[in-house]
Amino acid sequence: MTSRSLSPRLGKLAALAVPLGIAAIAASAAYAGADTTFAPALTKFTDFLEGSGGKIITVLSLAGGLIGLASGRFTLSQIAVPVGVGIGVGTGVPIVTSVVTAVI
Repeated sequence: MTSRSLSPRLGKLAALAVPLGIAAIAASAAYAGADTTFAPALTKFTDFLEGSGGKIITVLSLAGGLIGLASGRFTLSQIAVPVGVGIGVGTGVPIVTSVVTAVI
């Protein structure tokens, strides 16, 4: 290679290397899960679902299933859905919270 064909390549390499080197020197450590921006909202929502809100959702689901039974048609979903909602609200929140905490 001649010096004329080598010069543009060195210029391109320097154009990439200099900003990359500055970014590497200026970078700081990032800690996943250290951000607490949404912690108050998560706490309120979790407390709601694990407390009276979860009970209300379960009772409303059960009432919907009973209304369906009273209408004269029977399907398994009229019983399975309220049971699933109750289990999901009762145990789902802690499971999801622990999985998200473990992943992050």
